[in-house]
Amino acid sequence: MSGGGAAGGAGAGAPRRRGAALEAAIFDATLDLLTSGGFARLTMEGVAGAAQTGKAALYRRWSSKADLVVGALGATLPSVTDIPDLGSVRAEMLQLMAGFGELMNSRAGTAIRVLMAELDQEQAEAFRDFLLRQVIQPANAAMLRILGRGERRGDVRRGAAVPIVADVAPAMLLYHAKVCEGPLDMAFCLDLVDEVLVPMVRA
Repeated sequence: MSGGGAAGGAGAGAPRRRGAALEAAIFDATLDLLTSGGFARLTMEGVAGAAQTGKAALYRRWSSKADLVVGALGATLPSVTDIPDLGSVRAEMLQLMAGFGELMNSRAGTAIRVLMAELDQEQAEAFRDFLLRQVIQPANAAMLRILGRGERRGDVRRGAAVPIVADVAPAMLLYHAKVCEGPLDMAFCLDLVDEVLVPMVRA
């Protein structure tokens, strides 16, 4: 006779998770295996084993490991939040950059950095739309709002609140994360704001 549930990968003594609890366990396992071993070594079988569930439970929800990774990132990545009016473009930029740094240093952000370092252009296509939708576009929109307020206050030069200027901050942060591999800490955020962003838009 077959081993029933054990043959499915869950194991005889595995906890029987369902719904949100099972999904959370799968996402935890996905991020753990991705950050420790990279995308190339990540397998659906490995995730199922680490989450103590059957491989079929994964394939019912996600058709491939790329779909699974996007699902795990989307469920766990902190959002880029809007910045309130703090009365100064520098203060608002610092808060936005600090939040972006926290995002990229989070568990899901660390997984994104692993993906950026490992995947070539063709492989990265599966994650490009996610990165644009969840990270880059919200950061650009928040920066545009900061620049627009700064124009109205007079501490940002007129005409600076345009998409190409708003692109600079997330581009610098992603470049630093992918190429320089340095920490996205407050010291880096201060340098980025004081040495690049504020001089670039100063009235």
